[in-house]
Amino acid sequence: MEAVPSTPARIADVAAHAGVGIATVSRVLNERGSVAAATRERVLEAIRILEYRPSSVAQALSLKRTLVIGVVLPFLTEASPIERVRGVVTALAASPYDIALYDVESADRQQRAFRLLADAHRTDGLLVVSLIPPDEEVRRLSAGSIPCVLIDAHHDGLPSVVIDDVGGGELATRYLLELGHRRIAFIGDKPADPFRRQSSRDRTIGYERALAAASVPMRRDYVREGTQSRHLARNIAEELLRLPEPPSAVFAASDVQALGVLEAARGLGVDVPGQLSVIGFDDIEIASYVGLTTVRQPLFESGRRGAELLLQALAGQPAPVHVETLPLDLVVRGTTRPPR
Repeated sequence: MEAVPSTPARIADVAAHAGVGIATVSRVLNERGSVAAATRERVLEAIRILEYRPSSVAQALSLKRTLVIGVVLPFLTEASPIERVRGVVTALAASPYDIALYDVESADRQQRAFRLLADAHRTDGLLVVSLIPPDEEVRRLSAGSIPCVLIDAHHDGLPSVVIDDVGGGELATRYLLELGHRRIAFIGDKPADPFRRQSSRDRTIGYERALAAASVPMRRDYVREGTQSRHLARNIAEELLRLPEPPSAVFAASDVQALGVLEAARGLGVDVPGQLSVIGFDDIEIASYVGLTTVRQPLFESGRRGAELLLQALAGQPAPVHVETLPLDLVVRGTTRPPR
């Protein structure tokens, strides 16, 4: 039996043991280039005997890869992005890739992140969550041959994993209508979004379509816009509940905003669901604890699926530029009931 060295073996040790050059060992390790079968066997046997463990950093450099996937997303500390990142991490767990998170809180930070990540020396691929890259950045990524997949956003030049936000808005509003509500308010986001997100605007469209289909006039004083902030949603809901004819139901464009509505109702002594029904959107973890009726979107699954598509592209099997739409579900809990 041949002795195993007490110190970690180097690639030069493997080459000397197999009687070949270092370049040949490198080709065997990286499965690149032509190596005779007998020579390959000698190299593999030397690796086994010497218990050689190649450096992942060295392998990445030899292949001109970073083994890093960049994930760009706004508002990382909020519940929905965290759940999507969990899906990404799960999909990458069995791969050789690490992730680098880029939390962008402004349009300037978004632009800086794309400029950095368009450099092939930083990442091998890119996942962009809940924001739409400008056309210039998409061209830059393409020129650098950096695969990119969008999650919760759509661009004609990139593969994307999305949900039907218009359909989701219709689903939530139609459910309230079926319960018998006619005074239905909507709390969404301002359309001037620096990240070019369309989800809240699309959910507003769904709300309007459902009302129109039921021949229920839309009241402008029932449609309010702010940001995805629980505190701002609370202030907006207080204004709605103080109207001479307050709504009997509120559809909030996110669960976070729906939580603000629940706080407003509690502060004003308005019983939920006795006097006010509330429905949210997302089904974040806390929604089940407070008994919030909501439209569940597959946050975890969207992150996992986006990462899978990117891994396919990095393996040389890029997905065609298409939109993959994940399903939505209505989750009925304790914050909705027919009006009195």
